[in-house]
Amino acid sequence: MSRRKKKVFSGIGGQAVLEGVMMKNKDKYAVAVRKPDGEIAVDVEAFTGVGNGMAISKIPFFRGIFNFINSLVLGMKTLSYSASFYEEEDKKETEADKEINKISKGKEEGILMGFTTVFAVALAVGLFLLLPFYISNYISKYIRNDSLMAIIEGVIRIVIFVGYVSIISCMKDIKRLYRYHGAEHKCINCLEHGHNLNVHNVKKSSRLHKRCGTSFIVFILVISIILFFFIKTDNMLLKVIYRLLLIPVIAGISYEIIRLAGKTDNILMNIISAPGLLFQKITTKEPDEEMIEVAIKSVEAVFDWRAFLHENFDVEEEPEETVEYEEPYDSEEYAQTEEP
Repeated sequence: MSRRKKKVFSGIGGQAVLEGVMMKNKDKYAVAVRKPDGEIAVDVEAFTGVGNGMAISKIPFFRGIFNFINSLVLGMKTLSYSASFYEEEDKKETEADKEINKISKGKEEGILMGFTTVFAVALAVGLFLLLPFYISNYISKYIRNDSLMAIIEGVIRIVIFVGYVSIISCMKDIKRLYRYHGAEHKCINCLEHGHNLNVHNVKKSSRLHKRCGTSFIVFILVISIILFFFIKTDNMLLKVIYRLLLIPVIAGISYEIIRLAGKTDNILMNIISAPGLLFQKITTKEPDEEMIEVAIKSVEAVFDWRAFLHENFDVEEEPEETVEYEEPYDSEEYAQTEEP
């Protein structure tokens, strides 16, 4: 088989969940989870999300805001679904559970999901926005240059993010989550580089992808430095308000950049994407074959990859043992490694 040079945007994306992978294609998503008994459960549902059908949700920069919100909501929902397979089977309903059921009228799961999402957003804003601001504000007593302080605040924000990601990566469950994250990326890379979706091909694909949520966060961190650089006021309250108001703007700009990066393979976009890909070496790990099988099940539930390959690469299904591979990013990422 000839080596394929081009890369074709598939439009599918996803995230890792507890012992599984979620894949989304347009308005449909699938969650595949390896259950405690070893079987793979696959749940397929439609997801309309916030702003569905609204014209503004399709406008560049505005669509990034809606996409950011919907990603949070869907992420929490699918994580909750995957965790449900690992809850204690003999857990009995308490009196508190019964009272909550009466108050919520059977909608306690949705209400809990809403509170969880709001709490996650509040925690992220506090940890990555407000904390760096207050630390830099303390330092500003000794440095009077506003432009320099804006850069220092951004550096503090990046350091906190790197520290947070590095610390949680030491947790056993997070390590496995990162391996499923790697399986998700490998499946998408396998298809977008024109290879049939099977365990053999996926294992050889890169675990780094330009359209990753990790890269999105890196863009947010960098763009926030640029935008906050232009905030000129001595009023502490106004500084905080301006930063909060700029969150949707930052999300919208970051989304457009990452969207363009996923569709473009020129030198400029590769350079811009490099920091995000570097961070992905922390948030993705090499999956084993069972994890890859789960990710493949999730893809196949929402995406006709055979039709995609036939239309874009004019290929038919191939025997696994005769496949050659293109290296989209670097040879190191294609080297098959085993997790310790």
